[in-house]
Amino acid sequence: MADLLIRGARLVPLTPGDAPPDHPVDVRVAEGAVVEVAERLERPEGVEEVAAEGRWLVPGLWDQHVHLGQWTLARQRFDLAGATSPEDVVARVGARIAEGPGQPLIGWGHRPGTWTRGVTVAELDEVTGVTPVVLIAGDAHHAWLNSAALAALGLPPREGEDQVVRENEWFAAYALLYSLTGTDGTSPAAYADTLRATAAQGVVGVVDLEFVGGVEDWLDRWGQGCDLLRVRMATYVEGLEDVVHRGLRSGMPLAGPGGDERLVMGPLKIISDGSLNTRTAWCCEPYADGDRLEHPRGAANLTGHELRHQLTRANVSGLEVATHAIGDAAVSAALDAYAATGAFGSIEHAQLVRREDVRRMAQLGLRASVQPSHLLDDRDLTELIWPGCAERSFAFRWMLDEGVTLVLGSDAPVSPLDPWLSIAAAVHRSDDDRDAWTPAHALTPQEALAASVDRQPMVQPGSRGDLALLDHDPLARGVEGGAGAVRDHLRGVTAALTTVGGSVVHRAV
Repeated sequence: MADLLIRGARLVPLTPGDAPPDHPVDVRVAEGAVVEVAERLERPEGVEEVAAEGRWLVPGLWDQHVHLGQWTLARQRFDLAGATSPEDVVARVGARIAEGPGQPLIGWGHRPGTWTRGVTVAELDEVTGVTPVVLIAGDAHHAWLNSAALAALGLPPREGEDQVVRENEWFAAYALLYSLTGTDGTSPAAYADTLRATAAQGVVGVVDLEFVGGVEDWLDRWGQGCDLLRVRMATYVEGLEDVVHRGLRSGMPLAGPGGDERLVMGPLKIISDGSLNTRTAWCCEPYADGDRLEHPRGAANLTGHELRHQLTRANVSGLEVATHAIGDAAVSAALDAYAATGAFGSIEHAQLVRREDVRRMAQLGLRASVQPSHLLDDRDLTELIWPGCAERSFAFRWMLDEGVTLVLGSDAPVSPLDPWLSIAAAVHRSDDDRDAWTPAHALTPQEALAASVDRQPMVQPGSRGDLALLDHDPLARGVEGGAGAVRDHLRGVTAALTTVGGSVVHRAV
């Protein structure tokens, strides 16, 4: 923590009832919190001063759903996000292999949901030979591997039409990828680089839902230069016993009482169903192409008994629960389990919902942790395989109207760790020249910003010293040119200064 004086900043209202001064003010931070806000403050001796010059000051932003290790790796991996077909992927991979024959290749980002055919191991083998190749889909729920990679990871050969590795089989294999490359690419230095880039966007904290690693991993990297932002570390069932043995509860410093309060225990993460792109999200109605699927409506990853058992175990151990539920059947089943066990926490994604379940979410006091940027990727696929469900997809307006606490995240690397992309998507619900998709569910810039600051109020005495000084008005007031111009303005917001506990973690002013 550090003392800091920000001079001449404009405060940004986060609710319709906020009444910030109509002129720039000075803001002083001491002992990790805002202690004074006034038109003119004297600078105490030895306190650093930053000239805001009329920029906009908001509580620091949070990304409430990040796989930080995977995002760190995705920034290093072969980018296939723009691939349009299996043939396009094969061509790109073949060209890359030709540049470095024999070097294992891990790709990231292709989205096969709208492709007109499945993929085969053989066509990948044809251009890769004995070089192991793993191509992770953009939803992170499945991967396309060649024969060399399948053998190296101990996976059986693929046969038939469905030749990708998906869901639980893939999650288990993912942890072994380091054996292909000789390094997992997530050194403390690599993490620190990711955290610095995150701070540069005005982000002060993340909820890290990484699949692998645990308490010791975070404590180790924290002591090696990764002590930059606030981090809430999740555990999965595989790491639950270690967390319980350490006596950790949600919100408790990982190093125990007296430890760094910026690095704390987060929730137990449960993946209760799959994803839209893999047609494994569990739905009440069949997919439009469900006749070719083993599970026409998707399927649960856990039985109701298993889900309730895991929620109960977390609840009695003092842990919140973050339950991944994308399909409407999965959301409903998760709510049943929360109601039966008294557990608390969030529904992660809630991509397809029924209005009555949104009401139940509010009644149970659960957060909706959503990723608006996913709607940009899933718009066309939703219309294709969930026909007639658009009005129940990414139903943010229902959630706010019913009183659900809404928090935004990216699910990076599924979408970029970019809060302004998420905010713009929540507001405009389109990333091209088409009109907004289901505009009735659009948020205002103020609502989207309020859902991005970890439920902090407008900057005022008593606020956390976690602040973002922005070069552009995050409410897009006065922007001319219509909804598209507002979207572009929000995407272009940049941070001049980011502070955590008053300590400067990013400076561009």
